[in-house]
Formats: sequence, structure tokens, C-alpha cells
Amino acid sequence: MAVQEQSTIGTRWPDRLGDFLTAWVDRLPARTRRFVTRDMAGFAVLGSFTFAVDLVLLAVLRHWTPLSRPVAVSIAYLAAFVLNFVLNRTVNFRSHAPAGPQALRYVAVFAGDYVITVGVTTGLATVGLPLAAARLVASGFVAALTYSASRWWVFRR
Repeated sequence: MAVQEQSTIGTRWPDRLGDFLTAWVDRLPARTRRFVTRDMAGFAVLGSFTFAVDLVLLAVLRHWTPLSRPVAVSIAYLAAFVLNFVLNRTVNFRSHAPAGPQALRYVAVFAGDYVITVGVTTGLATVGLPLAAARLVASGFVAALTYSASRWWVFRR
């Protein structure tokens, strides 16, 4: 008897992409899977991608524009945050709830994250830490806050 393959006909591309990015979680030991969920893994993968977009854009803005450090950090961060919202809403949390209220909640998260990002990044860079390293430190704080807020408030089921 042949094993029937699961059909992807009619499956939305964000669902297929989300499954592709997080399928490895299913191979983790059961104890680990209790703490590392698929949505946490997806958030980390998408966050890493949008963080890379943030750093590249920041480097471009600092190298090829006369923008000040706080303005360059702000523009790069805003662009990455919008991209992160769209990807997490569609690919990771697979939300079908109205986007407007979620976007408003995400803006509140963005405001808190923005203060942390700009404050920590520019503060650490001012005392001599390279800008990319300062941004990396700030991202650790932001990642914890953003995942928690996204999972339990912005994209709650």
C-alpha cells in the first residue's frame, strides 16, 4: 500500500513557507519542544532575516547619506519592523484576524522597542562600541519583548 503524499494544492504560500522554516522543530526531543515551539522558531528565523535587513540598510544609510546616527538607526529599524510585522502575521502566526487592530497593537510594541533600540544602540556606540555590535546588543532586549508581545497580545488566538 502506497503512502499518500500530503497535497499542497490549495495551501497558501505563507503556510508552506512557515512550515518550511519551522519543520526542524518537530525533530527536537519532546522536552525541548515544550520550550521551543514552532512559532518561537519561526519568530527567530524571521527576526534574524529582518535584523539582517536592518543592519544592511543601516550600513547603507550611514555610508552613503549624511544622516545622523539616530536618524539612520530609526529609518533602518522602522523598515525592518514593518517587514517583520507582515512576515510574522502571514508566515509565522498565520493570523486571519483583522489587520487594523493588530497593526495598532504592533505600533505600541514598536514604540517600546524603538526607545530601547535607539537608546541602547546610540548609547553604546557613543561610548565606543562599534555601531553593529551596539545594535546587536539592543536587538537581544528587543527580541524578547517583541516575541512576548506578538505571541500573547498582538497575534493572540
